[in-house]
Amino acid sequence: MPGRSQQVGPVCYALLARAIADTVRGLDDLRDVRAVVADAVQRGRCQVLDLAAELMAGPDIGSALFREALADIADGVRSAAEGDLKDMLAGSGLPMPLFNAKVFAGEEFIAMPDGWWPEFGLAVEVDSTEWHLSPEDHANTLARGRRMAVHQINVLRVTPRQIRTEPAQLVAEIRAALEGARGRPPLNLRTVPSREAAQPIGRAPRPNGPARPSGSARPSGSAGPAGAA
Repeated sequence: MPGRSQQVGPVCYALLARAIADTVRGLDDLRDVRAVVADAVQRGRCQVLDLAAELMAGPDIGSALFREALADIADGVRSAAEGDLKDMLAGSGLPMPLFNAKVFAGEEFIAMPDGWWPEFGLAVEVDSTEWHLSPEDHANTLARGRRMAVHQINVLRVTPRQIRTEPAQLVAEIRAALEGARGRPPLNLRTVPSREAAQPIGRAPRPNGPARPSGSARPSGSAGPAGAA
């Protein structure tokens, strides 16, 4: 049993991170692995660093998909559908967005879009009924949409099904939106990457510095929409 365990009477239980690690090592589909890992993190049941510790401490056999899913979570991906979005964009030639970055106007929190291109003022939201089951969730979604509209953020809304069944159409729409934003004055917004994305698992931490502004230039050598295939 792992060092982090819990004992109830004569029975010793593994904590959740270990249980998740054991479970996903037995799965053979990346989407399923992402769903298990992302759900635990999204619901606050488990910390990314705990999962990373279990990955490093456990056997290499069966860990490849776990490692890939955990890297996605470290990049800000928080659901299987967002993982599908990342996969779709990875093969499109388009610049990759920030996943679940926090967007501010001064000190005012605006939104945490599923995908966010700060230099283009463009967000993509994956609308899944799983996270909008209550009237309160629906009201929060509408309020977030209004805040983004007030601050002139362009939002593309897609469904998990569209990502799986209409990838070419969605890529074309995102490419057109990015092209349409070329030359647009930068929005006066501040972008803070997700906590894990700011210090990815297994990589050196980034130097401390100011949060990335929406109008910041893309790093030298990275592709933009004009050069997309």
